[in-house]
Amino acid sequence: MKTNLITRAGWHKLDEELKHLWKVERPAVTQSVSEAAALGDRSENAEYIYGKKRLREIDRRVRFLMKRLEALKIVDYDPRQDGKVFFGAWVELENEDGDIVRYRIVGTDEIDTRNNHITINSPMARALIGKQVDDEVQVQTPSGLKEWYINKIQYTPFD
Repeated sequence: MKTNLITRAGWHKLDEELKHLWKVERPAVTQSVSEAAALGDRSENAEYIYGKKRLREIDRRVRFLMKRLEALKIVDYDPRQDGKVFFGAWVELENEDGDIVRYRIVGTDEIDTRNNHITINSPMARALIGKQVDDEVQVQTPSGLKEWYINKIQYTPFD
């Protein structure tokens, strides 16, 4: 199930990608395809064939981004959220072994495992929503049931 929620920063990132593809990359590729086409035989012209393929990829992504940006609902931080885990929160968790992890709960369009951004639809995020500092959270994982304790909740990145 794909949620239509997104943080304001995530929405701007997708919007910037759309603008870059449409105003920078597409015109450059179109120009190179035109130049390659002017050289003659297109059937054996690798630059022309690759350029046309890249144009199709760009157009497909532009169509997707235009539709997706219209469907998304931006969720902004609200001071009433302080102290509880909601969409957009950064959460620091600790298990019984003392292992500490930090996650940010975001929409499906913003998942970034390198930066510990997890989707609101993940089992971990579902277990965390509405919880407070010092609450215990149990999450069913492929390797079994895991218990975590909430150390910190904030709506700005951890230092």
